[in-house]
Amino acid sequence: EPFGLPAAGFEYIPFGDAGALEAVFEARAEEFAGFIVEPIQGEGGIIVPPDGYLRQIRGICDEYDVPLIFDEIQTGLGRTGELFACMAEEVTPDVLLLAKALGGGLVPIGAALCTEDVYSEDFGLKHSSTFAANTLACRVGLAALDILTGNDGQMLQAIRSRGEYLREKLDCLQKRYPDILREVRGRGLMLGLDFGSSRDLYPDSMLGVLAEQGILTPLISSFLLNTQGLRVAPTLNGASVIRIEPPLIVTEEQIDQAVTAIEKVLETLKCRHTGAFLAHLVGLDVSLDELPVPKEPSPKVVPSDDDEEGRFGFLIHPLGQNNYSDFDTSLQVFPEKQLAELSSRWSDFLDPFLVGSTRIKSADGSTAFGDFIGVPRTADQLQELPREQVLSELTKAVNMAVERGAQIVGLGAYTSVVTVGGRSLLSLVDVPLTTGNSYTVVSGVEALTRSAERLGIQLSESTAAVVGAGGAIGKASAVLLAEEVQRLVLLGNPDNPKKSRHRALKVTAEILRHVTALQESGRSFAPKTAAAQIVSSVGVPSSDAPASDWMDAAKDFIQRTDCSVVISVDAGRWLPEADLVLAATSSVDAIITHEMLKWGAVVCDMSRPTNVSEAVQESRPDVLVVDGGLIEVPGRPDLGCELGFEKGIAYACMSETMMLSLEHMYENASIGADLNQETLRLVRSLAAKHGFGTAALRSFGEILSDDVWQEKRRLRSTGYTAARQLA
Repeated sequence: EPFGLPAAGFEYIPFGDAGALEAVFEARAEEFAGFIVEPIQGEGGIIVPPDGYLRQIRGICDEYDVPLIFDEIQTGLGRTGELFACMAEEVTPDVLLLAKALGGGLVPIGAALCTEDVYSEDFGLKHSSTFAANTLACRVGLAALDILTGNDGQMLQAIRSRGEYLREKLDCLQKRYPDILREVRGRGLMLGLDFGSSRDLYPDSMLGVLAEQGILTPLISSFLLNTQGLRVAPTLNGASVIRIEPPLIVTEEQIDQAVTAIEKVLETLKCRHTGAFLAHLVGLDVSLDELPVPKEPSPKVVPSDDDEEGRFGFLIHPLGQNNYSDFDTSLQVFPEKQLAELSSRWSDFLDPFLVGSTRIKSADGSTAFGDFIGVPRTADQLQELPREQVLSELTKAVNMAVERGAQIVGLGAYTSVVTVGGRSLLSLVDVPLTTGNSYTVVSGVEALTRSAERLGIQLSESTAAVVGAGGAIGKASAVLLAEEVQRLVLLGNPDNPKKSRHRALKVTAEILRHVTALQESGRSFAPKTAAAQIVSSVGVPSSDAPASDWMDAAKDFIQRTDCSVVISVDAGRWLPEADLVLAATSSVDAIITHEMLKWGAVVCDMSRPTNVSEAVQESRPDVLVVDGGLIEVPGRPDLGCELGFEKGIAYACMSETMMLSLEHMYENASIGADLNQETLRLVRSLAAKHGFGTAALRSFGEILSDDVWQEKRRLRSTGYTAARQLA
């Protein structure tokens, strides 16, 4: 489709292939009114046909009595160094189309020249035009022709000379930057620079993503115009090509200036300096000298030929602007505000893209290959965009993973939140999904309880608060914590207290049912724990009772004066009483602040973005904040994507997807708000089988050293005196 858009009544054949034309005419030449072709394709990417092509198609059209029409709207009137481009092969068409340059850049005018043999009297009588009989435009057209053809074609000779000079300069650049500037092509002053669309040129860089998706050349045009004062343009259909089409009166001095400008963009691209390349879009001037040391590209991993190898995909997205800088270190030159402005621009026209690939090898020797598919939307954007648009973009990302071979796809971070735990996507995609929330719960509760025990906190005598208890992760975490702690505080969303209370009652009912089922199976609980109190309470139904009975039991249970479960939306009231806090909300804000927390409290933050203010780290040295949901993958492989951790550390949701793939358990898992306790037990057993385990505990991204643990224990031991001083 050389003209950009399909049109009724047209049939397209490959450009430059005379054999293809002859085959069509041989079969049904009588169906065609004419063959239209550009002597050099313009919008197609400045494509020059093979030598002799125009003569060949002239002969074929003559043989089958089909008129030959040359579209010389771009190539005509001196652009290629000839008055018409077809003159280079001494070929005359039946119809020649002209426009644009015929008006000298001043007025709109077009013309259709034809031989007497194809002219029709009916056409002459019936053809009309809005701009017909425009004597001024015709006068300009005649003047343009006089200038081009006057003085024995002196201007055409100058165009050929300047074209050769420009081509020589550009060819020199191509030899100096052969990987980036793949080809210089064209004729006269109609040249194209092919920058290629390979991502391999720019590994671990946003430049590679832009090139792969055909967006690099518009940005090259923008860079040259706004930083070098050189106006060029990409071609409509040749996504990797920049057109170099200067005025026909261009001078050698101006050509030299243009070549210098083009070399500037080539050097910027060679350095993989996305920051310097895009800085003009946000009004900054970034030097190549400001480039951070580029990280080593991740090793390329490809699927094996082993049919037993598991296959998975996992959707990731930037939680905040810093994630873009993690992926492409050259973006570190931008302040957060400018980086946010940039990302808001590219996120609207970028499709999901491959961030990286990895191979996981289980402790039992089995393997799984996986792709991480990037969704170019921050958490804020995923929440703010229309639901239909978000689902459309996420469906495209899932389908990309499937096209690459994934047999199960995991939903990371807010891709899970905005799809209601994956439920909204189930009918839109044809592949099993998992949120990975089950293993997130298991690992988070383990990180919280391990930290508490290491600080000497007696779990069975402690109060634990779950912030976001009505969500999938918060609910399942509360159920597990009820087995360990003395009192459980379920904190919901204060913006919707009625709905939060109903959800918390459902969580309480699930806790009662779970504990009862464990007790019926012979499980006993430590004295003082919430579970022990539930077992000893009167009026709790059997574990197989209907849900309505458990809701009634929950309502009765929380009315008891000595109830071990508290329901509230007032974090300011209850967090100061909590020894342990587990944060698992869908809020993008830091809602837990330093003044809320009890002296010596342990907080496990499961939310991404974090729910705990960084001020806690500075203002409350007595409080331990643990980053939840971080897993050491067996063998510590390179995951092929930058998560902000050392090699081989992944989020628990990713790890669940990996484990299910290793097991070839290609079915929906951890979907929706109600996580099955059986699935929690399953992923715990799979983690043990395949060698996944909770990573070294860390706080705000930093691994907790022995010195930090000692200091936390010392501060905690100061007890109520320090707490009163803090108050």
